[in-house]
Amino acid sequence: MAELRTRKRQRSLTTKSLNSYNAAGTSSSSQRNSPVVDGSAGRFVVGSIVRISMENFLTYSTAVVYPGPNLNVILGANGTGKSSIVCAICLGLAGKTTVLGRGDKVGLFVKRGCEKGFIEIELYKNDGKLVIKREIHVENNQSVWMLNGRHSSQRAVEDEVKALHIQVSNLCQFLPQEKVGEFAKMSKTDLLEATEKSVGPPEMYEYHCELKNFRRKERELENVVEDKGNFLERARQRNERNKLDVNHYYEKKRHLDMIELLEKKKPWLEYETARKELEGVKKEREEAKKRLFVLKQAQALLLKKVQAIDNQLKPTEKQINAKTAAIREASEKCKQEQDQLDQKNKEIEDIKQDLRLKQMEEEDHQKRISNTKRIIDDLKAELANLSDQPDLVPLIDALSAELRSNQTARAQVAGERADLQRERDNFIAESRMLAERLSKMNNMLSAKEEKLKGRHKDSHTAIQWLRQNRHIFSGNVYEPMMLVINVKDHQYAKYVENHIAFQDLRAFVFQRQDDREKFMTEVRDRMSLKVNSILAPVESCSNRLPSRPIESLRRFGFFSYLRELFDAPDEVMSYLCHQYRVHDIPVGTSQTKDMIKTVIEEPYIKILYTANERYTVKKSLYSNKISSSNSAIHPSKYLIITVDTEEKRRVEQQMNACKVRLTDINERLGALQQQAAMLERQDNELREKKKRLSEMRGKKRQLEQKIQTKQDSLRLMEQGGIDLKNIEEQAKAKISAVNSQKLAVVMEFISQIKLRAKLSMEKVCLALETVGLTAEKTKLYNDYREGTTELKAMEQTHSQLEQRKSQLVMTCKSLLKRANEICNIDPGATVAAELHTALKKLPDTLDAIDAMLNEERSRADCFTGLSENVIEEYNQREQEIKNLEKELEDKRNALNAHRQNIAEAKERWLDPLKELVEQINEKFSEFFRSMQCAGEVDLHSENEEEYDKYGIRIRVQFHSSTKLHELTPHHQSGGERSVSTMLYLMALQEINRCPFRVVDEINQGMDPVNERRVFDIVVRTACKDTTSQYFFITPKLLQKLNYADEMTILSVHNGLYMFLPVDWNEETFIRRFKEKAMHVSTHLV
Repeated sequence: MAELRTRKRQRSLTTKSLNSYNAAGTSSSSQRNSPVVDGSAGRFVVGSIVRISMENFLTYSTAVVYPGPNLNVILGANGTGKSSIVCAICLGLAGKTTVLGRGDKVGLFVKRGCEKGFIEIELYKNDGKLVIKREIHVENNQSVWMLNGRHSSQRAVEDEVKALHIQVSNLCQFLPQEKVGEFAKMSKTDLLEATEKSVGPPEMYEYHCELKNFRRKERELENVVEDKGNFLERARQRNERNKLDVNHYYEKKRHLDMIELLEKKKPWLEYETARKELEGVKKEREEAKKRLFVLKQAQALLLKKVQAIDNQLKPTEKQINAKTAAIREASEKCKQEQDQLDQKNKEIEDIKQDLRLKQMEEEDHQKRISNTKRIIDDLKAELANLSDQPDLVPLIDALSAELRSNQTARAQVAGERADLQRERDNFIAESRMLAERLSKMNNMLSAKEEKLKGRHKDSHTAIQWLRQNRHIFSGNVYEPMMLVINVKDHQYAKYVENHIAFQDLRAFVFQRQDDREKFMTEVRDRMSLKVNSILAPVESCSNRLPSRPIESLRRFGFFSYLRELFDAPDEVMSYLCHQYRVHDIPVGTSQTKDMIKTVIEEPYIKILYTANERYTVKKSLYSNKISSSNSAIHPSKYLIITVDTEEKRRVEQQMNACKVRLTDINERLGALQQQAAMLERQDNELREKKKRLSEMRGKKRQLEQKIQTKQDSLRLMEQGGIDLKNIEEQAKAKISAVNSQKLAVVMEFISQIKLRAKLSMEKVCLALETVGLTAEKTKLYNDYREGTTELKAMEQTHSQLEQRKSQLVMTCKSLLKRANEICNIDPGATVAAELHTALKKLPDTLDAIDAMLNEERSRADCFTGLSENVIEEYNQREQEIKNLEKELEDKRNALNAHRQNIAEAKERWLDPLKELVEQINEKFSEFFRSMQCAGEVDLHSENEEEYDKYGIRIRVQFHSSTKLHELTPHHQSGGERSVSTMLYLMALQEINRCPFRVVDEINQGMDPVNERRVFDIVVRTACKDTTSQYFFITPKLLQKLNYADEMTILSVHNGLYMFLPVDWNEETFIRRFKEKAMHVSTHLV
């Protein structure tokens, strides 16, 4: 059942109605003619929609809609078929299915179960109506088109629609429900083109496209001019280099001619040099031959003198050898006598040493006797003093008793310390174990944070900023929900995560609105981060009671409400209860799945979870019929990491208790340590006193024993003395006997010394004689050796000169032959006069010739790769450069002419466009000012010459604390984007070039205040006589809105118990409504 009711306000609200009914495959429609479109009642602009007929289209079996010429509000609950009318307008006017965003095949728009359907749209024209009919076939997904009852092609329909300035693909004219969000995503360039097509003059968009093509061609011409200019410059540079090559070619030829002349003179200079060298070698050979003869005679004379000196030295050397042997023998005897003297001296020293030892031993003996006597006297004096002291036994016994008592106390303290240390060790071990458990829990929280960072890095960056700046906020601020929500059991995480949208899971939760604005200004406006934020309800909803106790649902397999499956801070839980009603969402098991038909019949259950599925239950307001939909539960990705908060809180409490207990134990251990130290000091003092008394008690007995021992030792020492005088007499006698033996040895030693001195003097005299002869022999031998060396050198020089002479003779012959060959001179002939003159101008030395040759060759080698072709190429390129210069001049002239065309086209396009944008800006700004907000529309371009970069920029300001911000899909909220989109479309509405506009459910994201303001603006703007037709589709309207007589309200209903179109009586309906209102007012009175 579907019903469309049309209400048109003039002076009072009158009603036109059209009902469509579909039951058991039958259909009918009211027999009504289209409304009058001319005369006083007709204010339709050309291209406006007069009638829309549908059959077997989406939700309709048969339906006819008669919209008004101004604002048409299509009102109806969700699912009744409002958007089906929008789809009919789009597809009936040759629009693409992609414009609607509902499917890619047109056959999907035919009512389910039917093989075909049709749409018929009647458009207003001054010269008569235009009826477009589209019949859609499901089987082949094809359409049959008709224009005014005649078959036509889709292309002809598109041309007719385009001629009426209807653009269903332009979001500025046709904004279906699925495309509302894309308007804010349009780029500035796309928005400009859509605006030009929608409200600009017909030629404006054509001028824009023409300008973009002109600019594209201009860039091509600029590139051509630049390329040809670069090519010409390179050609000039190459020719300049070639010109230089030509000069180099001639210069190289001059160098090569000079090299040839130098190479001709060089062999003549080499021959002359060799000839001169030969003459010099001949002279040197003769002089060497004479010098060799003189040296040989001198060497023979020196050899005779050396032999004569050798004959004189032989007898003298024999005498020196004999004297040397005698001196060696005398020296040996002197050494033997010296050894005997050393032995006798050692014997005397040993006797004296023995005597000294005996004397020292006797002296030490006497000292020991004296010391022993003194010790005996001291011990006797000390023994006399000890005889006067009292009895020490009672004192020692008292100290022993006190020591035993002190040791007992120390043992008790040590036991207490050991007990406390064991207890402390146990607490330390327990504290470490608790710390490890707490660390594991914190690591799990860090893992959740890392998952958030991987999915949404901006949220993680905002978390870091919040942790550093939490002090600037007045109320509670919570990090994203997924970090503060803790599921009690990981198997329940999938229910919580599937129920809460990810945009909210990553949203920050604020207790105060001012904290939220401060946070968003910082992270969104200044740091440009894409984050979500949520304001918790003013009154806490975290403790709301469910619609019915969970015990009443356990028979269906429900074990808990969703709220009981997780923990969260109060503000977060309050928001989830308010927004997602987690306190009233039951969670069941597979038993619930088995009983699902019974479960969905239960009252108050709208959403429920089974083991693996989510069910949504809806109840029709008209028929009370219950429908349900289910979807699979996706595995948890973020909340599966769970931490038992109660367990964590208990572990933290146990850790704090351990710390307190450890502090107490350490304090008690410190006190026991001090007590043990005090007892130990007392014990040491008592032991020291007892030791002194014990020592005093045993000291008397010890003294008596020491005195007796010392006296016995003294008697033994006095009996054990030696006869020192007798020992001294014996030592003197032994020394006298050794001295007598020593005297005989000394006499023999002196005689041997004298003999050795005599022999040494005789040897010195012979040696002096030998030295003179040896010196003369050495001088003669050195002279002979030097002469021999000189003789060998001279013989070698003579031989070399002889060889050099032969070589030079051959060289001269060869060089002369080569010089004749190079100069092309026959043997025996003379050099030509011209060549002789040229060679004479050149240097006369080989070094100068070689230097000049190297210089000329180096200069010639600098000119590599040169040939006679260089000159030919140079002339050809000169002609090419002239041709290129002419082509470049032509291209530049063409570019200048094209730029002149661009300037004229720009003036035709840009000035009207600026006026158009200014008109839009005036209306747009006026609408925003009426809402106590600010908004601007301007023409934006980064480069005035890049016409494809021009765009329309929309900037809005909804809060006084913020600045104007460009409208983007991310910066503004959904409601703010909807308001901005609606007001921009209304600003276009007054310019009125397109015949109608369609906006589908754009008010759904607005808050009530903005929705009321926007509706007032729409009514005021769309109901003017100068504006075109406007379709405003919405599922609801606020109460007490302002309406205009020019409005047409199309109420769409759908249900099983509606009247058939033939049974509907509009007058009866109005009469009954008035009677009911009167009855209510009477009852109130």
